[in-house]
Amino acid sequence: MKAKDVFTPGRYPTVTFVDEHLKEKEKQLRNAIDTGGLLVSISGPSKSGKTVFVERCLGKENLLQITGAGIESAAELWLRVFDLIGTPVAVTKAASESNERITSQSGGVSGNAIIAKGKVDIALSQKHSTSSNESASQAIDPLQLLIRELKGTGMVVFIDDFHYIPSKIQAELAKQIKEAIRNDVIFITASVPYHSDDALRGNPDLHGRVSMIDFDYWDTNALKKIALKGFQELNIIERESVISALASEAAGSPQLMQFLCLNSCFELNVRERSNTPVDFIHDDALFEKICRMTATSADYGSVVDKMKDGPKTRGSNRNIYQTKLGWKGDVYRLLVKALSLDPPTLTFRYNSLIERISSICAEDSPSGSSVTNACLHTAQIVNDMIPAVVVEWDVDNDVFDIRDPYFLFYLPWADAVDG
Repeated sequence: MKAKDVFTPGRYPTVTFVDEHLKEKEKQLRNAIDTGGLLVSISGPSKSGKTVFVERCLGKENLLQITGAGIESAAELWLRVFDLIGTPVAVTKAASESNERITSQSGGVSGNAIIAKGKVDIALSQKHSTSSNESASQAIDPLQLLIRELKGTGMVVFIDDFHYIPSKIQAELAKQIKEAIRNDVIFITASVPYHSDDALRGNPDLHGRVSMIDFDYWDTNALKKIALKGFQELNIIERESVISALASEAAGSPQLMQFLCLNSCFELNVRERSNTPVDFIHDDALFEKICRMTATSADYGSVVDKMKDGPKTRGSNRNIYQTKLGWKGDVYRLLVKALSLDPPTLTFRYNSLIERISSICAEDSPSGSSVTNACLHTAQIVNDMIPAVVVEWDVDNDVFDIRDPYFLFYLPWADAVDG
């Protein structure tokens, strides 16, 4: 057994799958599927195991798995499904116009759709023979073709990363999904938890038709089980101090835990099961090397640089503070450093954030209003640079949330912040 097949970041884990803490969620998912007529809406933080959960519960062979990334119309989403179920789709150029024409066939049904600039704009249309053997056309909605293909088959349309779909398209999809589930087509959507799927959960037409399953980041005990299972398989002697340190760095993400464990194996030169036990002793230099290697899997360097610079100043210059670490910086530079301090934390409340910043400063420290203002602008900077909500500043409650564990992990381990 090779290490890369034991610890599988980004792939389905077989040896190191952990689900003891998900049994109730699995029961809820199966109940919703068996009930029928329900949309299953799974919401949870990035890298919290939503996709693997669905694959494990239902089996990849029963899923028509598509992503919301890049979807710009409802019909475009259905065409991705048609591609998975084997409905042939061909694209040809119309001679008299710059538009593309899509033709599709399913069984004895053939159709076409006009695509302007590569995007689906109108419905499929079916051609059928008349009594005089002449060809006639009849408009067919792609949704109706989807229902015809999947009704009662037991196959599950799994729309991952639903939050990437523009809100206007989400609203349209909500209406169409309602019609599909009424016709015995099974749907699951997965998204992140900050208002991204309100078009589904908050849609009046879907009230009573949505089964909501909410994920959270994993606790350290669940993450430790990943390491325990994998290290035992590879004949690595697991030590509690090492496993606890890895679980702490993983920031609640099973995917990140898989990555840290795999890189631990590489650094121990255990690329497949060892014939003799390998002792994984806690060594600071080794641990730092493992973490720095893992940090290369997510490059947020340019984002962090922008965070430290802050927005362009207007009028007077910002106050500069002397730190205990030997460098000087303004409130933005101090904020980035504070976010990177141990212990790793995904949610920072006002008091704890002020305490972290004060602990860095040698003398004076920024005022509370200065810190909250920096939090607001920092969140805007990050989310403007990345096509997802990576951090969020809750103005009403003065809470700074980091939504991506990889981003939190990157801060202290990729030389992204000052020492």
